[in-house]
Amino acid sequence: VQLQAFGGGLVQVGDSLRLSCAASGRSFSNYAVGWVRQAPGKERELVAAISRVGRVTRYKDSVKGRFTISRDNAKNTVYLQMSSLKPEDTAVYYCAARDRVVTGQVVTVTTQYETWGQGTLVTVSS
Repeated sequence: VQLQAFGGGLVQVGDSLRLSCAASGRSFSNYAVGWVRQAPGKERELVAAISRVGRVTRYKDSVKGRFTISRDNAKNTVYLQMSSLKPEDTAVYYCAARDRVVTGQVVTVTTQYETWGQGTLVTVSS
């Protein structure tokens, strides 16, 4: 599978933004997917993860209640709805995927993802 992330941009504090991760290839529903971000000078960190059919999700503590990950396997797309954005959310956001996971499994360790899309930059201005 190949991944393409898009939807980033420049927003103001408190704004909302939705990122999309479009997958090409077959059997996207076999993949657990995550959104990972990297701010300048910092390591990559997992923001949110979702299981193969979307029943299980996990979030970084600092985004709980503000970010929502979802997927539409019929459209081969995973979304990250972000609201109440803060300057510390500024980063390049990547979507990543891993297959060979069981139903209900989420991948919370970034190094376990095997396929990565290009990043999309989110800048939150104060």
